[in-house]
Amino acid sequence: MKTQEPIKSQSKSSVNQKVLLNITHTKNLLKDGLSEILKHYNLSHEQFNILQLLRDLNGKPANMFTIQERMREKNSNATRLVDKLLLKNLVLRKVCDENRRKIEIFITKKGLTALKNTEYKVLHYEMKFAENMTLTEITQLNRLLEKYRNINN
Repeated sequence: MKTQEPIKSQSKSSVNQKVLLNITHTKNLLKDGLSEILKHYNLSHEQFNILQLLRDLNGKPANMFTIQERMREKNSNATRLVDKLLLKNLVLRKVCDENRRKIEIFITKKGLTALKNTEYKVLHYEMKFAENMTLTEITQLNRLLEKYRNINN
């Protein structure tokens, strides 16, 4: 099924199944579009996420545990991703002065520039999805999705 096509099913799905299909379909649509943008900058979603995380630390370093903990994709191999960012000179890895066993990761100027260029296009892409919705509808959608995900409370 192409991600632009509406969800069509021959079987009689329950409302709950349709919601799961719709969320999955939407996730795939969003991820495909973001991948298209990021590939022009030779970045993956996970690498983009790490750059954002490091930028948001305002010059402070992050260790591998912090990066892994804050990743959106929890199954990502943060060490491998940081290694790839190192090869692109987008991050810098340094041994901590106080604790030589601790490795600190910093974003470089080149990484900040790449992030700035990429984020503009990502923001434009995100805004495209909101064009046919009001602010009230977007707020309601966010509230409903958070409520739907909150299965333990």
